[in-house]
Amino acid sequence: MTYKIQINTIESLEEIPNYWSVDDYKKLLELFNFPDSQSIKTENLWGMLQMAIADFEPADAAKIVLEYKLSEQLNAGQIDQLSHEMLLDKISEEYPDISLHYTLFNINQMLYKAFNGTFPNAKATLLKFSISTTENRTEFTKGQILKILYKGLSPRNIIIRLFEEQLTTTIDFPDAESIIWELKNEDNTNFQLITSEYWLSREDVAYDEFESSLIEELK
Repeated sequence: MTYKIQINTIESLEEIPNYWSVDDYKKLLELFNFPDSQSIKTENLWGMLQMAIADFEPADAAKIVLEYKLSEQLNAGQIDQLSHEMLLDKISEEYPDISLHYTLFNINQMLYKAFNGTFPNAKATLLKFSISTTENRTEFTKGQILKILYKGLSPRNIIIRLFEEQLTTTIDFPDAESIIWELKNEDNTNFQLITSEYWLSREDVAYDEFESSLIEELK
């Protein structure tokens, strides 16, 4: 089956909209020893949290947020090491376990803003595109979306360099779940995805319009 792809917009993001909830802000304020966080107006929570975070040393603040979000995935030693490495490197791009990149990106950007650039500034990419075909198909997995987009990407793109076999054959592609952070089907024709700029940047998209086929994974 042939799919026609139209790339509509490519945007660079410094934060993921609505990743942090009101409850997150309140719980983090408590962890940063801010009194009576429950009484703060919703619109003031982020501003107060920024001030609370900035009262700590950067590595200590990083450790608190990392423990809050990743204590079930990482042990104390790993969190302590990351809290220092985050000051030097874009950990959300470099950490070996790519399933943690999405969370690490959002932690990094919270700290980047609270400390006015002390932490490296990572970027995400929002890609909006449309898929048309004669087939009445509206549901796609993240792996299938990457396979469909494959023909429109530059051969220099790191997804192609690392996962070309998964993109072009029937083998399973579980890493796609970690590469695409968010995937939204807007109206069964128009889609949008969010990923790291590390995986996909504006320069990685070689064509605005192209045709592609979908090689289905074996069941």
